[in-house]
Amino acid sequence: MSEKPEKPEKLEVGAIVEGKVVNLKPFGAIVILPDNTQGLVHISHISTSYVQNVNDYIATGDIVKVKILSVDPTTKKISLSIKEAARESGQGEVQPQFSFQDRQRSSEGGNTFEDKLKEWVKVSNERHAGLNKRNKRR
Repeated sequence: MSEKPEKPEKLEVGAIVEGKVVNLKPFGAIVILPDNTQGLVHISHISTSYVQNVNDYIATGDIVKVKILSVDPTTKKISLSIKEAARESGQGEVQPQFSFQDRQRSSEGGNTFEDKLKEWVKVSNERHAGLNKRNKRR
């Protein structure tokens, strides 16, 4: 039997809690916390490495550990950090997640630039042909 961590009645700055990612924005992720409040993980607090696209690191529905950085009592805004929670709990750095297609292509071999370029041109031509075919039907 696994014990569930107790849900804190009041979230305190510095606490590390689990939350569920409910929305992704270009500037970060909205996470719902155990007490049903929502907080923001700014893009700069997702990983210690540079994050260009939030979708490369987390997805809607993911359960993540976050550290509460601040709680503004007047606006009720909560600032969260995934990278601080990972650092303090010893999990290490949050790594980008790759799509199934990316993993499939890398497992097919052809790791040279030329092979990747040929594959890209092939896929691009197939897509272009499909678009032309669809436009001719109209």
